[in-house]
Amino acid sequence: MRPPFSFRHLSLPAVIAGFVAVLVGYTSSAAIIFQAASAAGASEATTGGWLTMLGMAMGVTSLGLSLWYRTPILTAWSTPGAALLVTSLPGTPVADAVGIFVFASGLILLCGVTGLFARMMNHIPQAISAAMLAGILLRFGLDAFASLELNFYLTFSMCLAYLLARRFLPRYAILLTLLAGLAVAAVQGDIHFSGQPLTFAIPAFIAPHFTLSSLIGIGIPFFVVTMASQNAPGIATLKAAGYRTPVSSLMGWTGLTSLLLAPFGGFSVCIAAITAAICMGPDVHPDPQRRYWGAACAGFFYLLAGLFGGAIGQLFSALPPALIHTIAGLALLGTLAGSLQRALENDKQREAALIAFLITASGVSLLGIGAAFWGLAGGVMAQLIFSVAKRDRPLAG
Repeated sequence: MRPPFSFRHLSLPAVIAGFVAVLVGYTSSAAIIFQAASAAGASEATTGGWLTMLGMAMGVTSLGLSLWYRTPILTAWSTPGAALLVTSLPGTPVADAVGIFVFASGLILLCGVTGLFARMMNHIPQAISAAMLAGILLRFGLDAFASLELNFYLTFSMCLAYLLARRFLPRYAILLTLLAGLAVAAVQGDIHFSGQPLTFAIPAFIAPHFTLSSLIGIGIPFFVVTMASQNAPGIATLKAAGYRTPVSSLMGWTGLTSLLLAPFGGFSVCIAAITAAICMGPDVHPDPQRRYWGAACAGFFYLLAGLFGGAIGQLFSALPPALIHTIAGLALLGTLAGSLQRALENDKQREAALIAFLITASGVSLLGIGAAFWGLAGGVMAQLIFSVAKRDRPLAG
């Protein structure tokens, strides 16, 4: 049963979590979107329009789905899919690229309508999902402290601010940590703005063109990578955090959004995993049923980011990498701890969960599909083998 909607559930920590989620999302992968658009031969104005449409699409879906289901449902573009496009689109006309986007979005919508993806996700034990999420988040936790080598004073100041805030003002720990990081970075002179004014890029309609070779050679791999490396971890993240959402509906709405907006550059709208985890932690609100406002606030910031198109990437890139890595890692500490606890608390699934965690944390990529999918697959396979072995084991005596 959905908790009742109330503006009283909105809090400053939720606003900060939403901002940090968008900050991490753009700074970690906006450059890949530029590369993917460039690979398709898109002009600078067209690329800005694509980023505008992506921001609007993620903003509307994050706001709408989070408020409707009262669940922190954050959407994102497919970063693994964009990375695949960078290597696959060179020499492909823009119209053919748009045709690929429409084709892949249609397949995602089909998965939502038929319920095939939902049935697959229902067979993944919660311990395996939690282990996969922990494996994803481990890198961010490690990067937070590895940033001590990049900028010791900045990272140390942020870590100290976080510890003190967690002790005395726990609900505002991330806000105070971010402010401390901005202050130190400003004193060090590490915030560099390009001077280019923020502008609004109007998305332009591009009629899709379909060719069998591009749909088979790029469209199907793009669909598989998006589902395996973005949507599957995104749904598993929700499940690992204890949120039960209608998977088919989420696939249907995100697939339909992508399908409608693909001719304007909205090449993918997926269920987020890493950035969504920022909006699911106890820092957002002690009550899990009130954390949906974190993702809703992220949707609002996505809308703002979309208004300024490509220039927003330059705004975020003005911040030093050490600040981004540190704030992301610290913001995810609570979620990482909870995921590890859920992954290991069931002794019957502990070993399989550990396998899923290690595969995911390894960062291995096979057949163009990222480690999150292989972590899930490896954990489920291990659990199936262990379960069969225990059932077949003869009774003693």
